[in-house]
Amino acid sequence: MNRITGLKQFDLTRGALLKFMETLDAETADKQPEGFNNTIRWHIGHVLSAAELFMFGREFKHLPSEYRTLFGNGTKPSEWTTEAPSLEVLVVQLKEQVERIKTIPAEVFEKALPEPFLGLETIGELYGMMLYHEADHLGQMKAMKRIVEAEKVLK
Repeated sequence: MNRITGLKQFDLTRGALLKFMETLDAETADKQPEGFNNTIRWHIGHVLSAAELFMFGREFKHLPSEYRTLFGNGTKPSEWTTEAPSLEVLVVQLKEQVERIKTIPAEVFEKALPEPFLGLETIGELYGMMLYHEADHLGQMKAMKRIVEAEKVLK
């Protein structure tokens, strides 16, 4: 994926997530509908953490280290032992991450990964996966919000 196309897609995807977050309150973000393993807040933190891992590696310099145990694959809010960040904190971190990703030089996208990941071989290919991953989770969040809101009406 070329950097210009990727950045346009990233602006669309991350912009849609940030716009969606404007419609959330903490109660909705923390409700886990039946049939789902996580909450909307978990999905937001997961998208943030996964993008950090995809684009900046395992060092995790720009986000709190506990995000790995809060939002990593296989984690669940029901097992959290520390308090999750507020929606406001997550919004700030998502916006800051956009700016950091936009400063990655174009030539970096052509670099080979140290080893293939899910069949992906370059940073650019991993970037495309990050975009897909974020859009996929946004769709899940939107579905969860509709279910949570429908449950409120039924009560």
